[in-house]
Amino acid sequence: MKSRVRLDDSTWARIFSFLKSQPDVRIANPKQCRRFLEAVLWITRTGAQWRELPSRFGKWNTIYKRYRRWCRRGIWTRLLQASIDDPDLEQLIPDSTVIRAHPCAAGAKGGSNISP
Repeated sequence: MKSRVRLDDSTWARIFSFLKSQPDVRIANPKQCRRFLEAVLWITRTGAQWRELPSRFGKWNTIYKRYRRWCRRGIWTRLLQASIDDPDLEQLIPDSTVIRAHPCAAGAKGGSNISP
């Protein structure tokens, strides 16, 4: 059975090839980059909070910060554009709009909003 979170070698090779061609993507360690992508897939698939990311993926805050940098730089959008014609990658690439933030990240305070 195919894992919904782990990247198979052929998919990783295509994604890695794309990432290497991007001037604003630095990949010092391909294994760590692959683990980062699998962590983002885990968050996307489960809908969990970043703090719930299993430790096997690394420190959740480090992964979140890298994810945000890639969002700001448009890397996810370019990756999606590059893979849109590839049916194997079509459903793999996360769109930054599908990953939910914790309510407090959106300014939620909690408690009642009813004034006396």
